[in-house]
Amino acid sequence: MYDHHNLTRISEVLLLGFQNIHHLKILLFIIFFLIYIVTLSGNILIVWLVSVHHQLHNPMFLFLSLLSSSEVISTTNIVPKMLTILMKEGDFMPFSSCLAQFYIFSASTNSECFLLSVMSYDRYLAICNPLRYISIMDLKLQLKLVVWSCLTGLMVTLLITLLVNKLQFCGPSVIDHFFCDLAPLLELSCSDTTMVETQAFIFSVPVIVFPFIFIVATYVFISIAIIRITSSDTRQKAFSTCSSHLAVVFIYYGTLISVYLFPLRGHSPSVSKVLSLLYILVTPLFNPIIYSLKNQEIQTAIKKSIFRF
Repeated sequence: MYDHHNLTRISEVLLLGFQNIHHLKILLFIIFFLIYIVTLSGNILIVWLVSVHHQLHNPMFLFLSLLSSSEVISTTNIVPKMLTILMKEGDFMPFSSCLAQFYIFSASTNSECFLLSVMSYDRYLAICNPLRYISIMDLKLQLKLVVWSCLTGLMVTLLITLLVNKLQFCGPSVIDHFFCDLAPLLELSCSDTTMVETQAFIFSVPVIVFPFIFIVATYVFISIAIIRITSSDTRQKAFSTCSSHLAVVFIYYGTLISVYLFPLRGHSPSVSKVLSLLYILVTPLFNPIIYSLKNQEIQTAIKKSIFRF
C-alpha cells in the first residue's frame, strides 16, 4: 500500500521513444519529417483552397477544411517533439506539458469523429433529400454542427484529463512511448486507475462507436438512393462526392478502433507505437491526398490556383 500523503508528484517524464532502432534513427527522422511536411502542406492547402475559392464555399468543404485544421493541430502537437525524442534517443517533458499534449491530441481526435459524422449527414441530405438540402443545411445549422462537434470533443477530453490529473504520480517517471497517450500515463500512476480506464472506455462509446454507427447508417441510405438513380452520369457524380469521405472514414476509424476501442493495456508497447504512428502520421497524410485525387472540385481549384500563379 502507498501512503499518498508522503508521495512527491513527479515534475517531468522521460519519453523513451523508439528503443533498439538507434541505427535507423537518421533514416526514420528523414521519413517522418517528410511525411509531416507533406501532411502539413496538404492540409493547409485544403484550408487555403476552401477559403479563397468561391466554388468551394459550401457545407461539405467547410467541414473538410475544419477536419484539415484539426489534423494540422493534432500532428503538430506530437510530431516535432517525437522527432526530437527520436534523435536524442529519449527526451524529458514537463508533466504539465505531457498532460497538455494528451489533452490536445485527444480533443482533436474526438472532434474529428464528430466532424466525420457531420460530413456524412451532409452527404445524406445532399443525395437523399436534394430539393430541401439548401434550406435544411443553412449557415445556422452549419455553425451549430461545427460548434457541437468541437465543444463535445473538448468537454469529453477535459473530463478524462481532469480525472488523470487527480491521480497520484510518484514515479518512476519513464514512458515507453513517443508521446503522452492515456495508457502510458496511467501506467505511471501509483493510484488505482480502474475508474479512469472505465470512464475512458464508457466515453469511447458515444465518441467513437455511435458516430461510426451513424456514418454506416447514413451510407446505407445513400447507397440505396444512388442505386435508384436512373442516369449513369448522375449516379457516378453522386458516388464521387461520397467516395472521398468514405475512404477517409475507413482509414480513420480502422486505425482509431484498433488503438483505442480495445482494453487500454491490451497491446504491447511496440505494437502500440506502430499503431500510433499509423494514426498520427499516415491517417492525416491520406486526408488531403484522397480529396485531391478523388474530388473534382478540389482538383479544379488546384488547377485554377496554379494558372493564377
